[in-house]
Amino acid sequence: MRASELDEQVETGQPVAASGGAEDGSGTPAARRAVVSGALGSALEWFDFSVYGALSATVFPQLFFPELAPGTALLASFATFGVGLVARPLGGLLFGRLGDRLGRRNVLMVTLLLMGVASVLIGLLPTYASVGILAPAALVTLRFLQGFALGGELTGSQLMVMEHSPNRRRGIAGALMSVGSPISQVLATLSLTGLAAWLTEEQFNGWGWRVPFLMSVALIAVGYYIRHRVEETPAFLASEGKSEQPARGLLKQHRKTVTLLVLAWAAPGALYYIMVTFATSYLTGELGFDKSSTFGLMVVANTISIGASLLGGWSSDRIGRKRVLFTGLAILLAFLIPFFLILNTGNWWMAALAITGALCGVQFMTGCQGAFYAEALPTPIRYTGSALGLTCGNMIFAAPAPFLATWLMQSSDNGTALVTGYGLLTILVSAVAIRLLPDRTGRQLEA
Repeated sequence: MRASELDEQVETGQPVAASGGAEDGSGTPAARRAVVSGALGSALEWFDFSVYGALSATVFPQLFFPELAPGTALLASFATFGVGLVARPLGGLLFGRLGDRLGRRNVLMVTLLLMGVASVLIGLLPTYASVGILAPAALVTLRFLQGFALGGELTGSQLMVMEHSPNRRRGIAGALMSVGSPISQVLATLSLTGLAAWLTEEQFNGWGWRVPFLMSVALIAVGYYIRHRVEETPAFLASEGKSEQPARGLLKQHRKTVTLLVLAWAAPGALYYIMVTFATSYLTGELGFDKSSTFGLMVVANTISIGASLLGGWSSDRIGRKRVLFTGLAILLAFLIPFFLILNTGNWWMAALAITGALCGVQFMTGCQGAFYAEALPTPIRYTGSALGLTCGNMIFAAPAPFLATWLMQSSDNGTALVTGYGLLTILVSAVAIRLLPDRTGRQLEA
């Protein structure tokens, strides 16, 4: 392919044929270890994050905000959930800069331990009944630390996989790593479902909810061992020392790209927290579903969505990242419009269909997200730029989503229509941003 043709494809957003060089040397045991480490490490860290999301919609309002009216307590609980998302850009900026200077592997060891410590401490927290206002204050602080660590973990583990992977298999490699998220959702929900079914409500609210957080001691130990065996990426080693101030260079030279990356994840970020996290509280609070059946529904949805993530990554290597992303937006649109009408039937199977479809749309996009973001920026600022793009998008659009949905439902007779309208707006924002970003599928990562 001539250079002019390659440049034209990049600028117009068409898939680019794989170049040589790194393609032949990346399908090594090191690459496979990076994928396994990324998937398992991501699953371990997202496990605690997922448990918190489910409990913030069901149990935490009573345990940490009992003095508030039920609706206000739910708003406060979702606000603490959003704190973790607000903390992500700060973690992404700090750990991104460190990762661009000191290496991806070193930073990921720190984020794993920080996330684990915060999660265990949440499991040991006294409730409002024991220490009053100190309980929610401590919960917010630990939730901030969780999000801070995850802001560096998510992008860092993606880059470990992307920078070890062959050019023409970067999408499926990223998808194999990204399934750590739905796998962790399944593990988290199964643990909560089992506890809710085995314990009485008094026992679950008294101590049962703590068990998944305390299990982090064993999970983090396994994750640390796995991650310790992964080598630093060849891309970082080749570019080491080239960037004195990655964040400053990023803002000056790649401001437009990072801004578009922020906007590109508006829809999947926001709609995940509306159509999964908020939907959990909607099913139990408004529609009268019990905790066990609601958690069981989430197990079904997350299990099926694993296939959607793998399909998204695999397809992106063949038809291009942007086509996969636009297909994911179309799936989200198709399920968003009738979403609350389907839930309001009160039928478990119909609710499972709606939530599973929405989650598959999100995971289909997630399957190629790591590759799409990694390919957008050069190596010396890839960690910083990718982390800011993803975490700021989540902070702006995803963090307020469950809180906003709850507030709209409580303050308006047309709450479901307003929530749907917000979702449609995020789909439009994502579509425009993705359209303006180039598709560098199969191209060797920029040095």
